[in-house]
Amino acid sequence: MSELRVKNLRREFGSVVALQDMSFEVAEGEFFCLLGPSSSGKTTTLRAISGLEDLEQGVISFDGQDVTNAPVQNRGMSMIFQTFALYSHMSVEANLAHPLQRDGISQSEIKKRVGDVAELLRVSHTLKRKPTTLSGGEQQRVAIGRAIVRRPKLLLLDEPLTNLDAKLRHEMRAEFKRLHRELGMTMLYATPDQLEALTMGQRVGVIENGKVVTVGTPRDLYCVPDNLYVARMVGSPPINILPAAAVRNDQFQLSFLQSSLEISSVPDGKKLAIGLRPHDLVLAESDITGGVRFSVKIKLTEPLGDVTVFDLAAQGADLKMVLREEVAAQYDVGDEIEVTFDPKNLHFFDHAGGQRLSKE
Repeated sequence: MSELRVKNLRREFGSVVALQDMSFEVAEGEFFCLLGPSSSGKTTTLRAISGLEDLEQGVISFDGQDVTNAPVQNRGMSMIFQTFALYSHMSVEANLAHPLQRDGISQSEIKKRVGDVAELLRVSHTLKRKPTTLSGGEQQRVAIGRAIVRRPKLLLLDEPLTNLDAKLRHEMRAEFKRLHRELGMTMLYATPDQLEALTMGQRVGVIENGKVVTVGTPRDLYCVPDNLYVARMVGSPPINILPAAAVRNDQFQLSFLQSSLEISSVPDGKKLAIGLRPHDLVLAESDITGGVRFSVKIKLTEPLGDVTVFDLAAQGADLKMVLREEVAAQYDVGDEIEVTFDPKNLHFFDHAGGQRLSKE
């Protein structure tokens, strides 16, 4: 079973703790993403799993074996880095063949595998060319080919789309999903980009300060985030976090509302942080049963093509909302508009610890 288990990893660089109690599991054949900001421990985690990084403590198990101290070449894994790391003086064909030659594979088998991988990745027409003559997308495909030509059981991908432009990133996201579907390979993909994690990952582990703080499907992370950190990490535009007065008699007050809202199962005196997704804030003309209406002023508009993001000023709070472009075009900066939301779409968090609170 090509299952990966990472338990209690710790890695220190002098006084800096890069990984602390890093733990998660990746099922056989799963496309699993690690999502976190820069310097959160993503790259260090992948390097530790691949054998390129020593650990102070922890256990890495793969394919039913403890590989914590196993040599890199004996782990059954391949890794793709942020840079393509291709040999510029060698042809694409030679780049693809190099890992197999190093493993002592026969020439006939090398020729077959290189041909198969080149066809799979649609780079057969580039085999006689040097990497420097290829486009960014073609170079990335060759880098992928060099990683999978050895037929690893686990493919580690460390921010592989960082150096590509937006169009190529879109194309390569689709390419990775196609490869995963066709090869059935276990993939562990590290990225700071929530779009990459949510569109490709079957499950996503969110990292904070060298530790996975939650694991879930993309839908769960967006709809029912475990804590404030995850709520802020997932979703674009970012979630609105609203200050709220402490709970009294199962009710709380938002600064820009005249009336109180209800929440049960939360002790009196508990101070809340309230989350509201920008997509759940709509114009008051929308027919929402039980919707809460209030006035805001438009501070800034950010046209994004088919939609426009509005930055809004309410009494004691700043908010974001998203409108279709044809609707947003009717309004200008400085306009006052009336908006509403369904209280059922609010997310409740403990203000002090950030943990999600039940609405019921």
